[in-house]
Amino acid sequence: MVKTFERIIVKIIVIQFLFLIGTQLFFHQLSIFPELKIITKYEGVNKNNFADFLETFNGK
Repeated sequence: MVKTFERIIVKIIVIQFLFLIGTQLFFHQLSIFPELKIITKYEGVNKNNFADFLETFNGK
């Protein structure tokens, strides 16, 4: 019974990982939502460049 439970948990982990990778590719690589890139620039996730932050903050 324990081995069955462990196999189910491992399958769930693998499926979650595949969904995570697929979602990352969908949103970031294919540029489905261009607003998402602006938000990441505003939050400072992309680079630590203060000029880009000001450009994004000013709406350029």
